[in-house]
Amino acid sequence: MNESLGQTARPSIFERLAGAAYRRRWRALLAWLVALVAVTAVAQVVGAQYRNDFSLPGTESQQALDELRRDAPAEAGATIQVVLHDPGGLAAPARARVEPMLIRLAELPHVVDVRSPYSSPDAISADGTIGYATVTLDAQSQDVPAADVREIIDTARAAAGDGLQVELGGDPVRGAQESSGGASEGVGLLAALVILVLLFGSLLAASLPIIIAVFAVGGAIGLVALASRLATVADFTVPLMILVGLGVGIDYALLVFSRYRAELIAGLPREQAVRRALDTAGRTVFFAGCTVIVALLGLIVLGLGSLQGVAVAVALTVLVTMLAALTLLPALLAIFGGRVERSVRRRAARATEARPEGQVWRRWSAAVRRRSLLAAVLPTLALLALSAPLLGIRLGFADAGADSAQTTTRKAYDLLSRGFGPGFNGPLVVLVRGDQRAVDAAREALSATPGVATAILPRPVSGNTGTIIVFPASAPQDARTTELVQRLRTEALPPLASRTGATFLVGGSTAAVVDFADAVAGRLPAFVMVVVGVSALLLLLVFRSLLIPLKAALLNLLSVGAALGVVTLVFQEGALGVQPGPIEAYVPVMIFAIVFGLSMDYEVFLLARMHEVWRERRDAGTAITEGLATTGRVVTAAAAIMVVVFGAFLLSPDRMLRQFGLGLAVAVLLDAVVIRCLILPAVMHLFGRRAWWLPAPLARRLPSIALEHQ
Repeated sequence: MNESLGQTARPSIFERLAGAAYRRRWRALLAWLVALVAVTAVAQVVGAQYRNDFSLPGTESQQALDELRRDAPAEAGATIQVVLHDPGGLAAPARARVEPMLIRLAELPHVVDVRSPYSSPDAISADGTIGYATVTLDAQSQDVPAADVREIIDTARAAAGDGLQVELGGDPVRGAQESSGGASEGVGLLAALVILVLLFGSLLAASLPIIIAVFAVGGAIGLVALASRLATVADFTVPLMILVGLGVGIDYALLVFSRYRAELIAGLPREQAVRRALDTAGRTVFFAGCTVIVALLGLIVLGLGSLQGVAVAVALTVLVTMLAALTLLPALLAIFGGRVERSVRRRAARATEARPEGQVWRRWSAAVRRRSLLAAVLPTLALLALSAPLLGIRLGFADAGADSAQTTTRKAYDLLSRGFGPGFNGPLVVLVRGDQRAVDAAREALSATPGVATAILPRPVSGNTGTIIVFPASAPQDARTTELVQRLRTEALPPLASRTGATFLVGGSTAAVVDFADAVAGRLPAFVMVVVGVSALLLLLVFRSLLIPLKAALLNLLSVGAALGVVTLVFQEGALGVQPGPIEAYVPVMIFAIVFGLSMDYEVFLLARMHEVWRERRDAGTAITEGLATTGRVVTAAAAIMVVVFGAFLLSPDRMLRQFGLGLAVAVLLDAVVIRCLILPAVMHLFGRRAWWLPAPLARRLPSIALEHQ
């Protein structure tokens, strides 16, 4: 929208939005307050219904579960192990405490069967000190209310005493046990406030981005809680929403506020400064937010159950955050504008006397320009080295062996491992469609398979359906257990099926984890192509350049790869004293979607300022220098805030959230410090004028999306 000769350009939609929010400041604030209170109140009254969905139609483990549900429903529900330990042995007097407890368990809701350790010699260890009872539920763990599972836990543990230890294991117990939650969010917000105060020199100015983040996250959580009653939303969604919402909310508000501050220092009155900030940085926030949302919605391509609900929930958080930065922040700047302006001008005056603003970044840009090739190559090699562990990443879900040592699930896990072997915590369920002869033959063949500790028949064949419980010799999250699942499916069972005419399906929770990880790995390339392709197309339209989208895609992939490499090194290989185990299957795809989108924030913010100068002066070197000088400080501060917010989640007791926190913190740190401060300006200097080149035929056909009002 160019200005015509003698005419004033019509205000852009961002200017009109800023003007409306500025003039109707109290209405805007009241609208956000009412919306937040209403959504939160309704969500509290209705209640959330979060649940995990690990179903994968078409996989062997899912087929086995579906057939068990149809033909042997009593065996298809989730199970809980009540693990018993008495140094004096589980015979009398311990038995007198155990058997009444088992009777009480059988009467509880959702319990369909309780198998006593005294009814099977296999359920008590060789030394007679450790045993287990199996409690079978009438549904999968995600479908059994946590309150009912906790009643089972309390009833069982009430029998402990006089030397008898009672612990409980199984997926329902892991899902229902209450964790301390930690103070991750509070620590992150406090650290962010400190950084903002140091940046702006004013508690009021520093509080505005945090207010935006709190409003946005609070509203999004209420909306997702309501949505969880209509769609499948995983139980770890809310902490992830808080993690992303706080980081993005502060980030977006900071970008807009920083531009507002710059316009005030340049001499614009407050309302005009707000309009100008939204018409420049606001456009950047809108574009960056849309990129994050596109990246997150790209997870739908994976088609992985509740992961789709998580993606939509986090995308909704980003959307609400973006709207708050574009509507609530202008209203707050209007309400507190006088006090904020006085603080800004005082600090700017002191800074100007000491050192012109941006001078350090101009000198940095000049230094990078003198050593462009070195500044591009060495950091790239370092990031590639950090990415190397990613080549050996192993996806899965950590079992109870990764739980805190104080939890009942970890204690049950350790007792079962000690009494029966590590594979007892992750049995495989082999479904047999055949007669008793086929089941017996399969049990013998499976018992002789390398990697199998033992195989048992829980009960005789019912109709033409039988089950064999296979206990691996290795722990559930051990790579050897994954190899065993593949070996059973491809080597041990197919010849047996040919000889007996029976059908064999390997299922159970451990096999389902293997199938889920394989599904993620198999669909990941399509997901990456969709996200990278759409993001590159948007950058092509905005900056009308061929090299910039290509460079952005490669650099963003590099930062994601390095972050996931660090996560793999720490959580899979056990660096820094962390208990080793597989990387949670959700983590890489979610980190990729979030980080790729967030990387675009800084990419677009920095390049937009470069593009402004390029359009005015047509000097590539000056554009790079001025772009870095005017954005380096705020990008560094925004990154520091996101690093402390994300890094605070390393305090969480949840292993998955710690992996998210580390991956996102490392990615943002590398992106802001290594890529934006070194590689990007170095590459832009190497490109020179070619960075903004677009073939004329393509330029004529492509629509133009401007990041600055023209």
